[in-house]
Amino acid sequence: MNVDTISPEGPAGPSTSVGGPAALLTIKRLSKTYPGQVALRDASLTLRPSEVHAIVGQNGSGKSTLIKLLGGYVKADHGAQVLVDDRPVDLWSLPADLRRRIRIVHQDLGLVPTLSAVENLGLGRGWTTGAFGRIAWSAEVERAQRELLRFGLAPDVRRPVALLTAAERAAVAIVRALRDWEPGERGILVLDEPTASLNRNEVDALFREVRRVTVEGAGVVFVSHILDEVLGLADRVTVLRDGEVVAAGVPSTELTQAKLVELIVGRSVTQLYSRSSTARTLVPVLEVVGLSGVTVRNVSMTVHDGEVVGVAGLVGSGRDEIAACVFGASPRFAGRVLVNKTKVFAAPREAINAGMALVPADRKNLGLVPDDRLVEHVPLPRYGPLQRGGRLRHRTVRNEVTDWVTRLDVQPRIIGRRMEKFSGGNQQKAVLARWLRMEPKVLLLDEPTQGVDVGAKAGIYRTISEAAENGTAVLVTSSDAEELVHICDRVFVLRGGMVAAELTGATLTEDRVVGEMLGSESSRKTMKVRQRPAGPKVIRTDDDIDVRPAAPLSVRPAPAEPPAPEHGGRLAQWTRNALARWRRR
Repeated sequence: MNVDTISPEGPAGPSTSVGGPAALLTIKRLSKTYPGQVALRDASLTLRPSEVHAIVGQNGSGKSTLIKLLGGYVKADHGAQVLVDDRPVDLWSLPADLRRRIRIVHQDLGLVPTLSAVENLGLGRGWTTGAFGRIAWSAEVERAQRELLRFGLAPDVRRPVALLTAAERAAVAIVRALRDWEPGERGILVLDEPTASLNRNEVDALFREVRRVTVEGAGVVFVSHILDEVLGLADRVTVLRDGEVVAAGVPSTELTQAKLVELIVGRSVTQLYSRSSTARTLVPVLEVVGLSGVTVRNVSMTVHDGEVVGVAGLVGSGRDEIAACVFGASPRFAGRVLVNKTKVFAAPREAINAGMALVPADRKNLGLVPDDRLVEHVPLPRYGPLQRGGRLRHRTVRNEVTDWVTRLDVQPRIIGRRMEKFSGGNQQKAVLARWLRMEPKVLLLDEPTQGVDVGAKAGIYRTISEAAENGTAVLVTSSDAEELVHICDRVFVLRGGMVAAELTGATLTEDRVVGEMLGSESSRKTMKVRQRPAGPKVIRTDDDIDVRPAAPLSVRPAPAEPPAPEHGGRLAQWTRNALARWRRR
């Protein structure tokens, strides 16, 4: 396959499908230039009714810029041609009737964190009203709960969305985009990385909804880094690289994952996971003993010098809590954490002083300061060596930051650029650079490649491998079983907050990891049930589930009630006597 350019539709693509209805959306020569950077150059796209058209590319390839142009959030350069139902339009100033037909779920979701899910769902379209124009909140709450239940979620829709989980917030944004979708409506639904924080069941529910609206005549633009989802859902695929379209509207049936990776990266990626075991000693660097938190219970594990250990588990298994709990960023109710045999108390400051580093899963809210520039962000944890006489040596800061930006291939290499302006993959590299310059003894990575493209993934895997080769003990928690199998020496599987299995060597396979996560494996050592006579009483310990005969119940006779007063009590008797005296008068 020619990886330079694939354009079966021609340079601009047709405005109609052969023998079919007019295209919903046709874009030709769409460009966007920022000072010093061309974000998008002469992009073309054709979206037909009842189809899913995927857009893929590395971080910084122009996908987000294209979505912003479609939504009218930024103005395109002069010369673009855009047709909606063969009607020329300006995306910057769309008529209201066309604007309502384009619905977008942005990567940052576009929710107001201080408003509840019910309030967010009504933004832009309003709420059901009753008498005197008052909002019927009870009906709105019921409706919101019913719509979110389609995704298998049942959050309190009256709470601020800031207090919901990442998956629940994503579902709220998706439900808002799909709300009031009329049957037969020739609408355009744009989904920008909608599955980044969803589990498998929630992804399946989303895909069911996508297929429902496409059957009704809508067109869907689907942006994702997860290639198996792209190939499984999309009818056609457009690939962006460095702001240009390198493959336009290729039928997904003509693509394999390997070919798609080659188109995205621009070269053959022969080995995405290139690491072999590098554990050099049997001396433990990180020891976790009997750790208990909000979800995790009595978890123990050890990570050695130069070893990469993974933690797998479903949402709610404790997998998404353990890295922060070890670091002291989430509550630790019991247990000990030791680094080189020295106890580390449950506080981030103590963890950093002990040589630990944490890259959290919620990169945007917990991993970086969006308003900081790259040159301010990388040195954050340790400014001491960059100072002299109490004053910051700015030239030394710039040189060191430039060195780390080059080593981790952060793009673009503009150290004065604000963190919020970088793509997700480059933000993740910058967070890694910030901690790796600390030369940590223990590196904790929570979902290190979440929302990251395939090219950036290869770079992050390479960085993890190099850190392990330099003697760092690495603990990786991830919902991607394939990722853990390929980059880890050992994997602990959590289920119900407890360690269900430890896999290594020949037992460390993707099928085995997934089976243990789901509880379908039969190798559970801590669950033994012995049959005993009828009338059982179940007693569970850490080592066993024992079944013992229940002790006979001792029945106490009910205490005798005190005798009731003969005439209903003293007050009643006094009342009767008083009435009798009054009558005699």
